Amino acid sequence: MRFSASAGRHWLFSGVSSLALLAVINSPSYAETSFTEGDAGYETVVVTGEKVSRSLQDTVSSVAVTTAKKIDQEGITDLFDVITRTANVSDVYGGMGFSIRGISNRGVSGGGEGGLATIYVDDVAVPDVAVFGGPRDMWDVSQVEILRGPQSTVQGRNSLAGAIIVRTQEPTMQWDAKARSQFNDNGGRQFSMAAGGPIVEDELAFRVAVDDSYSDGFIYNPTHKTNADPRYTLNYRGKLKWTPKALPGLEVDANYTHNTRKSGYVFMYISTAVPDFYHNRLDFSDSPNKADTKMDMASLKASYAIAPAWNISSITALSRVRDTSQYDTDYSAVTQAYGTLWRDVQTFSEELRLQYEGDRLKGLFGLFYFDRNNGNKSASVTNVVTPTATLRGLLVSNFGLDGATATTAANLYTTALPVIPVSYTSDAPQKTRTYAVFADGRYSITPDLTLLAGFRYDYEENNLISAQTASFAGTYPTPNAYGAYAPAFTGLNYVVSQIVASAGSSAPARSESFGAFLPKLGLTYRWDENFDTSFVVQRGYRSGGAQVNVARSTIVPYDPEYTWNYELSLRSAWLDGTLTANANAYYVDWSKQQVVVRLGLNTYDYQTENAGKSHMYGVEFELNHHLTDDFDWYGSAGYSQNRFDDFTVNTGTATTTLAGTHFASAPNWTLAAGFNYRFLDGFALNLNASYRGRVFSANGADQRDYLLGGRTLVNGKLSYAFDQWSVYLYANNIADMQYMVYRYKAQNVAILGDPRVIGGGLEFHL
Repeated sequence: MRFSASAGRHWLFSGVSSLALLAVINSPSYAETSFTEGDAGYETVVVTGEKVSRSLQDTVSSVAVTTAKKIDQEGITDLFDVITRTANVSDVYGGMGFSIRGISNRGVSGGGEGGLATIYVDDVAVPDVAVFGGPRDMWDVSQVEILRGPQSTVQGRNSLAGAIIVRTQEPTMQWDAKARSQFNDNGGRQFSMAAGGPIVEDELAFRVAVDDSYSDGFIYNPTHKTNADPRYTLNYRGKLKWTPKALPGLEVDANYTHNTRKSGYVFMYISTAVPDFYHNRLDFSDSPNKADTKMDMASLKASYAIAPAWNISSITALSRVRDTSQYDTDYSAVTQAYGTLWRDVQTFSEELRLQYEGDRLKGLFGLFYFDRNNGNKSASVTNVVTPTATLRGLLVSNFGLDGATATTAANLYTTALPVIPVSYTSDAPQKTRTYAVFADGRYSITPDLTLLAGFRYDYEENNLISAQTASFAGTYPTPNAYGAYAPAFTGLNYVVSQIVASAGSSAPARSESFGAFLPKLGLTYRWDENFDTSFVVQRGYRSGGAQVNVARSTIVPYDPEYTWNYELSLRSAWLDGTLTANANAYYVDWSKQQVVVRLGLNTYDYQTENAGKSHMYGVEFELNHHLTDDFDWYGSAGYSQNRFDDFTVNTGTATTTLAGTHFASAPNWTLAAGFNYRFLDGFALNLNASYRGRVFSANGADQRDYLLGGRTLVNGKLSYAFDQWSVYLYANNIADMQYMVYRYKAQNVAILGDPRVIGGGLEFHL
């Protein structure tokens, strides 16, 4: 591997306040530590995603934590299993991305280049391009934290919606090893192992983990007579922890991860024209639909206690993603439209932190540097829908035809050439550098009242270059075949040739720079040792940038977008600490929103502009109850409302307002519940269910055509443990729920959710 360093919201607040008052009146005593369910009593949950270690009950941000114990109990093998079971969090296009509080990690309309939420694995940020093909397996993972709401103060440019923090198991000074073999009825198999222990007693420890998995997929291609979406993943990881006796207080952690994923293309469509397509999933594509992604990640973290209350740390992170994706866009057995994407993303970041833990003041101060080189190349043959309205307008304005004659000629021409076949290549490398200074802290004004404050100043430099080629790849209509309309056809052939040519030029490099100040201020009040409420106001941010308008071969800049976020949180514990009930309610104003604007020349004539304004509000509520040593249960509910207040699109021939339309991939309701029951001295049963309400899978005035119904997934696992072995059976989507994650009616294709999968496995623990 080679790295280069280069009102509507009022009822929400009133409801949570009423709940807080009820809890104060009926407040029982409780243990001060946070917990999750466990076979041997309570398990303390420590949240690290805000770059300091706090118990779950002391964390004001809305955070859902999935521990190693829950991963094992529920048989979770993929990060998206966690995502789909978390309140106000949802998958997008079946695993291409995710949304937090209705905000997609790639933007609410696809606009903008920077992500709105980021996945971090052992302190390394996963680029958007690797969310589908990057490290998602949950083998040997110690904890997953999903932080809902802006993390811009401590995380920066790619966390306006939130962040997902994945921590893998750390090396320890005790020898241990484990292995797993798992199979399912979808031709799936998974072999995993992990081991670690001391290299130098009480000073240097290591841990290694390997996960190798394969499944046949669920789609068959009759054109090639083979499975269309087999999935193969290989992930291996090595970690070192050094705590030298000669320098007490120093701790150094080194991590390296490699991930390979080979699968169907990220948008793997099936034909909905086939009878009973849920049970007969067919892809007729002639050209390949597949993706091959490799990601290497490395981090070095050094922490030193320079005084009893002071700690200084450094985190250096490197990553490289190489992705080759091939796709067929005519969805048929005829070779008409197809393409290939090559992406090479190299990232370097460095963060320095100084942390103070005093009696009344606790906080951190940090400096951050980020450098990303994003290589994007593509080659395709594309069928562009012939723009009838554009051709008619040109016949009137440029050729002097009357309206009726122009309409007839344009319709005849579109019938003769319904699509414009274009052979296209592009090379659009992008470089991003970010510099930031930030601080975040708490100050105890009184024993019960705490001031929360923080800020971040973020400065970014963004550079984009675009080189394109485009040529007509078909046959023009013959003008002489159309009699009196022959001159019009001659003119339209020329117009089409110019439309194609306009996509085939290069644009000079475009450099943009942006700065943003992001403050945070709040208060926490501890009513007694049982119950806390907090209120926080903070500013969220996504940087500006530039994007290529493919149809016009131009680079178009856009400005940063901002949010003001108002959030009320509640933390409570009951029944001697065996029950926790936590809630967060929020309201967000979003201005200068980066959205995709379509200009009307053809389907590829679009660009990002600051054309949107919106508001959002919602609530999350989560319960965990350790009823007995043998039984625990949990539940969560999320409600979010997301819609545009202002979104005006000027296509050149008409102006359309999308005000009042909803964000794509933003369900109003998400619900989840589950229980664990241990019985007969070795048996354990988990049953869990998650519900996602109906959702629009696209933006626009016609988004009702993209409305998807709600879905409920029920999963279960039954295991038996003896000595150092355990065996288990599991089932995902037990009821075989049939549901879509995207539907494109115009082409009779859709992306479907996975059907029922039943499997089992054997584990060994040393």
